[in-house]
Amino acid sequence: MQLLENKVILITGGSRGIGAATVQKCVEYGASVAFTYKSSAEQAQKLIDELNLRFPQANIKSYASDARSGQQAAQTIEQVLKDFGKIDALVNNAGITRDNILMRLTEEQWDEVLDTNLKAVFHYCKAICRPMLKAKAGSIINITSVVGISGNAGQANYAASKAGVIGFTKSLGQELGSRNIRCNAIAPGFTETDMTTTLDETVKAKMMENIWLKRFGRADEVANAVAFLASDLSTYISGEVIKVSGGL
Repeated sequence: MQLLENKVILITGGSRGIGAATVQKCVEYGASVAFTYKSSAEQAQKLIDELNLRFPQANIKSYASDARSGQQAAQTIEQVLKDFGKIDALVNNAGITRDNILMRLTEEQWDEVLDTNLKAVFHYCKAICRPMLKAKAGSIINITSVVGISGNAGQANYAASKAGVIGFTKSLGQELGSRNIRCNAIAPGFTETDMTTTLDETVKAKMMENIWLKRFGRADEVANAVAFLASDLSTYISGEVIKVSGGL
C-alpha cells in the first residue's frame, strides 16, 4: 500500500513552485489530488497532463479560485467534496511576496500579502472545519516560512503573514484536536522556486553561508514533509512547526 493511498488531498496554489511539487508528490504516493490556481489555467492543465502521462490511474483535478475570497474558498471546498466525496488533508500553500523596506512599503503591498498568505488560510480552514468535524478526522497543513520565525529585512509584510500562520495553526490545532483533526505548519527555508531564481548570485552566496547543508532546498523536499503530515505516519503530531531549511 502506498503512503497516501485512499487519501484525498486539497492543495491551494498548486500550479507552480512548492505547490506543484506537492501535487506531484502526493500523486506519486497514491493520493487523489485537487488543487487550486488563481490565474494560471494553462500551467495547471499542463501539470495535470504531465502527471496523467506518468500515472494513468491518477485522479487529479484543478479549480480556479482566488484564495483571498471566503466565498470562493467555500465554493471550492464544496465542489471538491462533490467531485471526490471527502477531503482527508488540506494544504494551504498559496502565497506571494511584495518585498520592500518598511519606509517604502505601501498599504496595498501590505494588504495584498496579508490577504493572500494569511487571510486565505483562515478562509480555507474555516470552510474545511465542518466536513472534517463530521468525519472526525483530518490533517490541516499550513505552509509558513522560516521568515515567519526569524523575520527578514525588507519582508515585514511577508514575515508578519507567515508568523500569523504559525499562531493560527497552533490555535486551530487546540480547537480541533479533540475531534481527531491535526493542524501543523511547515516552514521552508530558501527553496529553489520562481521566487528565488531571480536572486543575484552574490545574494545567494551570502544566504548560503547561513545554511548548514550549503545549498538551497528543492521543492520536492518540502513536498515530502507535506506528504508525511498528510499520511497516517503522523497521526500523533499536531501543533508543530517543521522547518525544512537545511539547518538555516
